[in-house]
Parts: sequence; C-alpha cells; structure tokens
Amino acid sequence: MTGISQAAAIGCGVIGAGWVARFIENGIDVRVYDPASDLRRTLDGVLDNSRRAFSTLTDAPRRREGRVDVVDSISRAVDGADLIVESVPEQLDVKRSVYSEIEMHARADALMTSSTSGLLATDLQAEMASPERFLVAHSFNPVYLISLVELVGGEKTDEATIEQASQLFDSMGMVPLRVKKEIEGFIADRLLEAVWREALWLVKDGIATTGEIDDAVRFGFGLRYAQMGIFDTYRMAGGTEGMRHFLAQFGPCLKWPWTKLMDVPEMNDDLIERIATQSDDQSGHLSISEMERLRDENLIAIIQGLKRNDWGAGKTLALYEQRLSAEARIEQGRVHPDTKRVS
Repeated sequence: MTGISQAAAIGCGVIGAGWVARFIENGIDVRVYDPASDLRRTLDGVLDNSRRAFSTLTDAPRRREGRVDVVDSISRAVDGADLIVESVPEQLDVKRSVYSEIEMHARADALMTSSTSGLLATDLQAEMASPERFLVAHSFNPVYLISLVELVGGEKTDEATIEQASQLFDSMGMVPLRVKKEIEGFIADRLLEAVWREALWLVKDGIATTGEIDDAVRFGFGLRYAQMGIFDTYRMAGGTEGMRHFLAQFGPCLKWPWTKLMDVPEMNDDLIERIATQSDDQSGHLSISEMERLRDENLIAIIQGLKRNDWGAGKTLALYEQRLSAEARIEQGRVHPDTKRVS
C-alpha cells in the first residue's frame, strides 16, 4: 500500500488534476484547492480520461478509488494531509507565498512537493520554516499514465524526505528518477527544450511545417525512444562493437554546425501566426478532448506492448499489477467484474 491516506492538491490545472487522478486511483483521498473559475471543468475532464484509461490499462484488481473534495481554502485542503502537492503557476514569489500559507496549516511532518518544470528546489524552499520536508516532484502529462517523476531535493531537503517520496511514487506505479544535482529544467525538460528549439527554427526558416516535424518524430526516432531511450539506441547503431564504434564513427559529426541550440528564434507575431496556423491545419479537425483520448489509448497500447517483453514502461506496469494482485489476495477482497476494483 502507499502508506498515504490523505493528500492535498494546491493548484489544479492539467498537471495538478493529473496528480489527483493518480492519487485516487491508488486509494488516496484528495482535497483540492484552486481559485480558477474553470476548476471543475478541468478536473472532471482529466478524471473522466483517467478512469477510462485505467479501465483498459490493467487487468489487475484496482485499488479502492479515493475521494475527491474541492474546498475553498488552502487551510482546508492541507488540514491533516500526509502529502501536499503544489502545482500553481511558475512564478517564484507566488509559490513561496503559497508555501507560507501551507506551513501555517499543515501537519509538521507532511511531505511537500512542487510540480515545477524548471525552478530550483533550493530557491523554492528558501523562505520555508521546514524546508527539510520539501522537494520537487516533476511529472509529465498525463500524470496518470506517464510513469516518470523526477525527484529533486534542495540544499535543505533531508535525504529521508527524498527516500520517502521515492517509495511513495514507486508504490503508485511510477518511476522515481533522482536528479543528483540541481539544474534548471532537470533532465527530461532540458532534452525536450533542445528538440523544441530546433523545431521552432525549422518552422521559422521554412524548412518544415509543424506536421512534417511531428511526422519525423512519430514515424522515426520517437518510436525508438519510447522503448530504448537515446544511449541504448545509439549503442545498437554501433553494431556488434557497440557505443565505442558509434562514437568513433559519428562523434566528429557533432562539430558540424547543424543545430541552433544556443539561439532562440524571436517569437514575433509572424512566427506565432505561422505555427498556430500550421498546427490548426495539422490537427484542427480534432477537438482537444478527442486528442486526449487518442493520446491515452495510444499510450496504453504502447505500454501494454512493452509489458509483453517485460521492458521499459511495460515492466513498470507489470510490477504495479503484481503489487495490486498481492494486495487483493492479502485483503481477501471481492473484485467487482465491472470495475475491476477491490472493495
């Protein structure tokens, strides 16, 4: 079991709502606070997607679904919470203000995490009264299906806090990746930004459209990266001699001036209009909700395919299913055939 019974979600956009979905799927009750007027629409949309996804993702008995309560204040959200997840806008002063209010009302031993995609944990925790219980837990959309969560402690974060978070997210079917040194953007987003910058230049320079760039990824190296990542892909490209041969053969190419990774194209009205128009032409026939469902269904197919080889994200799912099945046997629960949940 997760060892956590009550969580608080402060900020409930797409990422915050994704965390709520991941939590309730693992039997954790969640109180949600977000002053946004469209909170219910965002939250309900994500939970509809997550419930649909989990109904086909696994055949293992699912945990009792946690309760979701939307409350009208941070103090009510964090009262008695074992875990507090912050997902407010990426503004340092806003986040620090939220932490100050959280600490006035939360339990002294509550685990606190931030969903920031790039701010340093040391900067975030600088004004906290109890910074030792705080860390960054950077997840990826959709949080309920993408298993990776990057864990980053600040200068004042206790090692026990990181270990506690690692065990917690592992129990929820996630892959905690400890980022050993603080750096803006962590690991995954720095890689994503490099590709994103180059993609923007390709559009700006008229070399490719948004659709052609996406095709290059989804029909090409994206298929390899979903299962092998970067280094294993290139190790195989070196043939029987592996990575050493690959680096000897292709290493010199890195000195060629192919990329523009150190430059950023000016995001002026012309470029914005060009990208937006091409994007609409590419997939504007689909609504965002339709795209989200397709994304989830495709992710599930990929993960289940990988599970057959006990590999990558599929191996993570298999281990999660083993844990769920073991819990069901221990508790001698009754499995409802329509929901596959343990009551």
